Amino acid sequence: MENALRACCKGIKIGKILIHREGDNGQQLIYEKLPQDISERHVLLLDPILGTGNSAVQAISLLVKKGVPESNIIFLNLISAPQGVHVVCKSFPRVKIVTSEIDIGLNEDFRVVPGMGEFGDRYFGTDDDDDSQQVVAPTQLSDQSC
Repeated sequence: MENALRACCKGIKIGKILIHREGDNGQQLIYEKLPQDISERHVLLLDPILGTGNSAVQAISLLVKKGVPESNIIFLNLISAPQGVHVVCKSFPRVKIVTSEIDIGLNEDFRVVPGMGEFGDRYFGTDDDDDSQQVVAPTQLSDQSC
């Protein structure tokens, strides 16, 4: 996603936040390097897949801690699970989410289904062709705002 952004927005300042999923026990911040003036900017937060929302909440929390107003953050992704959308909206109601598709939910491994598989594996051509996916019913979002 970064390469496409650089191609259309030459000269844009880019920061990096790397969050790694450690099984089902949460997220781990591995690396962050952000522009010095991040608090004065509008931020496009790019993540190809929004699953549980935990990584997004951690990344947005870091941006807010660095002084970025919630209303200046636009979270862009390709595919979302309804659970992740709800978690992000509940935690940060002023953050805007732009996604191309909201899939039906998460499987028992907390992966978006039907989804696109592991994005990194797809991108680097290392997916294992494991199509066995069992869906965990998504939470009911009809009575929740966002």
